[in-house]
Amino acid sequence: MPQSAPLANIFAQKTGAASCAPAKTSLNGTITIPGDKSISHRALMLGAIAIGKTRITGLLEGDDVLATGRAMRAFGAAVEKTALGDWSVKGVGLGNFITPESDVDFGNAGTGCRLVMGLMTASPCKARFIGDASLSKRPMKRVLYPLQQMGLQAEPDGQDHLPLTLTAPQRPVPISYKLPVASAQVKSAILLAGLCAPGETHIIEPHPTRDHTERMLALFGADIRTETKEDGHHVWLKGETQLMARDIIVPGDPSSAAFPLIAALMVAGSDIQLNNVMLSVHRDGLLRAVAQMGAQITTLNKRQAAGEDVVDLHIKSNGLCAIELAADIAPSMIDEYPALAMLAACADGTSVFHGLGELRVKESDRLAAIIDGLQANGVVAKADGDSLIIEGANIFQNGNITGGGRVETHHDHRIAMSFLMLGLVTKTPVIVDDIAMIATSFPSFFELMAEIGVAFNTETSK
Repeated sequence: MPQSAPLANIFAQKTGAASCAPAKTSLNGTITIPGDKSISHRALMLGAIAIGKTRITGLLEGDDVLATGRAMRAFGAAVEKTALGDWSVKGVGLGNFITPESDVDFGNAGTGCRLVMGLMTASPCKARFIGDASLSKRPMKRVLYPLQQMGLQAEPDGQDHLPLTLTAPQRPVPISYKLPVASAQVKSAILLAGLCAPGETHIIEPHPTRDHTERMLALFGADIRTETKEDGHHVWLKGETQLMARDIIVPGDPSSAAFPLIAALMVAGSDIQLNNVMLSVHRDGLLRAVAQMGAQITTLNKRQAAGEDVVDLHIKSNGLCAIELAADIAPSMIDEYPALAMLAACADGTSVFHGLGELRVKESDRLAAIIDGLQANGVVAKADGDSLIIEGANIFQNGNITGGGRVETHHDHRIAMSFLMLGLVTKTPVIVDDIAMIATSFPSFFELMAEIGVAFNTETSK
């Protein structure tokens, strides 16, 4: 599968330790946020099982998405890059995946791996799934359990992590499944498996999670409906409805927008605009949280792409106050907590974020990584069960955070990018131990941040 074109800057091609120079002036400018990772994964997957050729504009060409593209090719779809960010996928139709000739390697792509487990359950084929060291430690049981009820077989039986050899049934069985814990990935995997199941697949969530899969399935022609009731959020999918190819414009990733957003809020006098940001009620938790902290953010030019709302964000720096966030907001911003933690470190007062157990099973134990990194740089932070407590330094009144610490990223891209942003407001640079994994989700990170005035040092000594 073709790789993305080389970036104009040298940073995204580097590995090893890096730091961000403390900001000497305000951040200013306008940048366009690259395509959303969740939408990019799903566009490739649904294009691979649709009838016809799906054309995708603005695909995120990060390592995780490219791994999903290679997987779709391994299962028989024709996946081709036509220009930077532009791709075409000629689908094989429902239930027509072939058995790959070799192991399917997902690298660090947890979303891609789990969703493709569901997708291949809809076709009578067999595949061995592998991943990098980080993905191979991540739990798979909560996805495998419902898929096994639908007929998927996994070897070794009972193993909770990669590598796994998966054998799909001749025809999946529709199920009615109540999720013990709300998870968009588990829900999506079941829905994708249900595409070839006779009758109706029914899912009940404790509360609504991000609905990108439901929206895109409907866009491709699936018969799907949802309803929130007293006992939870219900999703019904009628199986054996053929999907038809669509042209998809991928909206910008709100998780990627988090980094320039927090940078502007931390650096006094900053005034930036972020264009092409997807605005979803299931992923707007960060915007709601920073609004409570006193952030000055204006939404402009609301429009739609790929069935999702898209806006431009105008951000001005402002003094920030500490906040307490209940557990029920966590699903709408689970990937953004590392970035929000950097803002909490700068705020006036002590912030408390509840319900962060999910952070412990991400690319790393993000809760531990956040606390260790903050403590290494002079910020008081601790966990109380699944709650994160951070004592803010009130930098707009008291000056910069001490900094000078070395952060272990544990090969986690969001930990790396978040602590690089903290380095904008420290007296001594914050060093992250590696930047190579940033390319998994945000390959143009260094280039775009430089456009608004952020300076990096990738020659930091180890």
